[in-house]
Amino acid sequence: MSAPEAQLSVDLSGLNCPLPILRAKKALADLPGGTVLHLICTDPGTPSDFEAFCRQTGHALTHQAQIDGKYQFWITRR
Repeated sequence: MSAPEAQLSVDLSGLNCPLPILRAKKALADLPGGTVLHLICTDPGTPSDFEAFCRQTGHALTHQAQIDGKYQFWITRR
């Protein structure tokens, strides 16, 4: 499965928990429903963090991948 086209991409490289989640939450708040947010992270805890975040908030974790040592997530806003 390929990644969906994102309307906004945010590079969170170098940030550790809880900053990636907080920055993602802020970015999602400014987007309309159905919009895809692409996140790039280096914190190895982010895969489980974003799975839990999406479960709790109702946003959809549409796609995730590890590319060039970075964790990438595509979240569709509810």
